[in-house]
Amino acid sequence: MTLPAALLHAVLGVAVMLPAVAQAQDAPSLAGFGDAIHHWRNVHGDKYPRHAPDEVAKIADTLLLYQRVDGGWKENEDPARILDADTHARFAEEAKKTGGSFDNRNIYTQLDYLATAWAITGNARYRDGSLRGLQFTLAQQIASCGGWPHTVPARESYYPHITIADDVTAGVLGTLRKVLDERARYAFVDAATLARVRDAVTRGDDCLLRLQVRQGDRLAGWVGQYDATTLQPAQGRKFELPSITGQETVGVVRYLMSIPSPSPEVIAAVDGAVDWLRRVELKGWRIETFDAPPEQFRYHGTDKDRRLVADPNASTWARFHDLADNSAVLADREGRRLARYEDVTRERRTGYEWYGSWPRALLKTEYPRWRAALGGGR
Repeated sequence: MTLPAALLHAVLGVAVMLPAVAQAQDAPSLAGFGDAIHHWRNVHGDKYPRHAPDEVAKIADTLLLYQRVDGGWKENEDPARILDADTHARFAEEAKKTGGSFDNRNIYTQLDYLATAWAITGNARYRDGSLRGLQFTLAQQIASCGGWPHTVPARESYYPHITIADDVTAGVLGTLRKVLDERARYAFVDAATLARVRDAVTRGDDCLLRLQVRQGDRLAGWVGQYDATTLQPAQGRKFELPSITGQETVGVVRYLMSIPSPSPEVIAAVDGAVDWLRRVELKGWRIETFDAPPEQFRYHGTDKDRRLVADPNASTWARFHDLADNSAVLADREGRRLARYEDVTRERRTGYEWYGSWPRALLKTEYPRWRAALGGGR
């Protein structure tokens, strides 16, 4: 029989909002929560029960329990942890708070996981949780430039800064592009919110280009934090001095390379950052990890130590580089710049990655492939 027009419209309207559950959908990866899980285990150890990665609904339920009333999430919680009754009750109280942290690849990872959980299960609670996370994220974009803060509300001096560290701004923008591009998975996002997402991506992209450091007439990388008012390089935690970050510059470059049909300005930003990463490569050095007496610090315990050793067949990059001369920037927890890696305390040597190979795959494989796909060399 023929349905009345109004009823047909209503039925079709509901159908548009349902996920494509009939299509095969793999369980979402927990890799995006790697930082959170790592930091949780640094403090609490790894001897606790966890859900299997394919127990999507149970993990999504935990994420909803962790979510705060305004849509944000506290950082550094393992989403796969099986909670006892007391912990469950504690998080139920925690959820009454507002705010959240984008630090350690947080918030945008949760909302993206919940979108996939909705696509798999059709559970409207996961859809609604993802949408609350998206609305929270859009509300926190910094008006002066278009980046995102470390944490809200601001309880530390560096929380309100435009944050590049730990892939805060680049990570948010990458997820917002998924909202725009993966319309089946994010079918629940209405037209008005999509318009806000589109505007946020445009402003965020412009902000990244605006904040890229210039050294003379050459483009370099990005600083970990920028003052939201002056847009000048700013202090992070006391041991994170204003400097160009070797690690997160890679994250920004990867995000910019993901932009379809990049503008000449985006291409120039990528080329400039890649040239800078090549210039600051520390050839002939590597970090060596060796056994040492066990020691417990406030945020982690270790039975290892590290040293910087000469090796003609190796190379590495510093986490932070001087804004003027690109020398490695090292510091202690009191904010004093240190000249040598051995001057860094063992707690900071083993609890922080001052050197690493973050750009290697980008320079060797990803950037050349991206450049070739543009249709020509430099």
